[in-house]
Amino acid sequence: MAIAAAAVSAAYQAAAKIGGESAGASAAQGSGFGDFLSHALKDAVGTMKAGEQAAAQQAAGQGDIVNVVNAVNQAEITLDTVVAVRDKVIQAYQSIMQMPI
Repeated sequence: MAIAAAAVSAAYQAAAKIGGESAGASAAQGSGFGDFLSHALKDAVGTMKAGEQAAAQQAAGQGDIVNVVNAVNQAEITLDTVVAVRDKVIQAYQSIMQMPI
């Protein structure tokens, strides 16, 4: 599967943005990794909903096509990032399960 360099760069920037916001919040509140993941998933769901809303507005003839394309593109990048993180978590779990006791 070929991934465009622009998509990789945008996904990295989105992940860095999420990590930067959550890192500051976790340092202030003393929250853990679970809270970080919860916050990141809420942000991802919010981005996906924004893309859906923009597409629905365009379908109703009320949205600007540029805003729709940007919102849908951001939702796609967010989904790609979430899938990549999920794949790495599964890979790490499988590696741990294969370790001898």
